[in-house]
Amino acid sequence: MLVKSRPSVSGLLLGVGRRSLDNFRDTIRIAKRRFAVRPARYPNILWSVWVLVWVLLTAAAFVRLDTPAGMLHGQWSAKFAGLADFFTQFGLGGWYLIPSALLLVAANLTDWRSLSRRSLMLVYNWTCLAFLVLGAVGLSGLAVNVLKYAIGRARPLYFGDFGVLALRPFAFDARFAGFPSGHATTMGAVFGVALLLFPRRWYIALAITACIASTRVFVGAHYPSDTVAGFGLGCAFAIACGLIFARLGFIFRPMPSGLPVRKKTFWLIRPSRKT
Repeated sequence: MLVKSRPSVSGLLLGVGRRSLDNFRDTIRIAKRRFAVRPARYPNILWSVWVLVWVLLTAAAFVRLDTPAGMLHGQWSAKFAGLADFFTQFGLGGWYLIPSALLLVAANLTDWRSLSRRSLMLVYNWTCLAFLVLGAVGLSGLAVNVLKYAIGRARPLYFGDFGVLALRPFAFDARFAGFPSGHATTMGAVFGVALLLFPRRWYIALAITACIASTRVFVGAHYPSDTVAGFGLGCAFAIACGLIFARLGFIFRPMPSGLPVRKKTFWLIRPSRKT
């Protein structure tokens, strides 16, 4: 009687490794081809106006709110401070970067060639979303960390010692890493992604992300101007990523002016066969 031999563990691992490499190469090949055949035409967005609004809001927060925030540090009620400390944790980039990275790993290990068209589209859409979140949150996170240590503004925890505008550029000291806020930058990026995906519900996304960003003030980690600056920075990175994705045909389709529009083929839950 013939006994079928089972594949060895090393053989299975080798097969998974080859599949992962092939999937990675296919992804790079698709992106390169789309960059080559699609011209770099981006919609007419008044970036200068939005940058001016961002700078003015940051300046207004600095002039009107930073000093009172520094003076009020430590005077919030224990319950309010505890609530702010709980919700501020959702501004950590890991909440968004780690799931996105795990999604990419899972997609990379999937045998794309064995999937049905509908299943392949589902994996494709989740992969695109993961890349969008990684780009928006990850790149803005790198930028804000460079900026905050280059600027070196003291945090409101040390308002009594250094005042509202103490700068020590490149001190590489956590006490002087206040401007812009990293948590607020993450929330700005999350808002930007939500704005692109759900433009009709932008106000809900803004209310949630802005509230989480503002908790940085109440826990004494940042001044209001730090959070405004960080929020705008993160949102700008998300919009820029969305424009590049639209150029390549991932998730969005480009528009002659204004923000890109989500494609009808982008869905994250498998639709019924009737649709």
